[in-house]
Amino acid sequence: GKTAKTATRGKAAGKSTPAKEEIPPPPAPAPEEPPQPKDASRAEKEEIVYLDLDQLHPFQDHPFGVRDDNEMKGLVSSVRAGGVHQPALVRPREGGGYEIIAGHRRQRASELAGYKNMPCIVRNMTDDEAVLAMTDDNLRHRETILPSEKAAALKQQYEAIKHQGTRGDGADLGKLSLDKVGERNGMSGKTVQRYIYLNDLVPELKQFMDGGKLSFTPAVEISRIRPDHQKYIAVSIEGQQSSPSKAQAKKLREMDEKNQLNPDVIDAVLSQEKKKEDFDVIISSAELAQYFGKDKTPREMKDQIMALLGEWKEKQPPELGKGEKTADREK
Repeated sequence: GKTAKTATRGKAAGKSTPAKEEIPPPPAPAPEEPPQPKDASRAEKEEIVYLDLDQLHPFQDHPFGVRDDNEMKGLVSSVRAGGVHQPALVRPREGGGYEIIAGHRRQRASELAGYKNMPCIVRNMTDDEAVLAMTDDNLRHRETILPSEKAAALKQQYEAIKHQGTRGDGADLGKLSLDKVGERNGMSGKTVQRYIYLNDLVPELKQFMDGGKLSFTPAVEISRIRPDHQKYIAVSIEGQQSSPSKAQAKKLREMDEKNQLNPDVIDAVLSQEKKKEDFDVIISSAELAQYFGKDKTPREMKDQIMALLGEWKEKQPPELGKGEKTADREK
């Protein structure tokens, strides 16, 4: 009896679980052929020529200042000892002479070191090509860049790329100009837009920003306020000798949108006690050493941290995007 029951159970079990037909896995995709390396040589052969310093003219609307600071002193000493090691990049100028694309500081250092000429590469470039080459060189190689200089340079890059349109190829097609500028500078497109907003600050506030009296985020908020009110804000900052917090700047912007701002209101908002969340965050070199190699400079570490924070912020609910006018956004 036990054997018969077991056999019956076995039949029932076999009946309820028919054997499934195995489906073969899809064939693996063929490996992609690596792209053929491009030829970097130019159609016209380029040579290093020595041009007199008085033939070299600064780039039109050059956003970077040439300052006789400690960095310049070091460059002058280097040029005086061994000349200019890296030739300047210039292009022929309509009014005669040459326009400097990259090498404004090298020209000044050569002048201070007592030279009459310096090595240059002469290249024919369109206005857009010249702007991109000039801004790329300065943004990547200058040790000290003021916030207003970076803002102006990123705006020039944005305008040049936007003017070029979508003449790229492959993955470049269809990308927003802001994103393209971001890729060139290791930041998100939204961060690029925030830098571009800073160009709308009145000169007095740009000076405060470059001098450290106005932080980046409050400056972005205030840049969206009407210029006549911005001037009152500058006067109030100067009078109170106090840097506005993010919360204060945001409140001023919201009140400006509601037509509620006047000098008395601005003074009242900026004189309010700042909330405890407005503070500086200090990260020690020992803590940073866990994530960066010894060869990284403080500026390289800061740039990388800000780029990563920009990517992180992109994934968060937008804060500065609320209330933006359509005209402020890229078409």
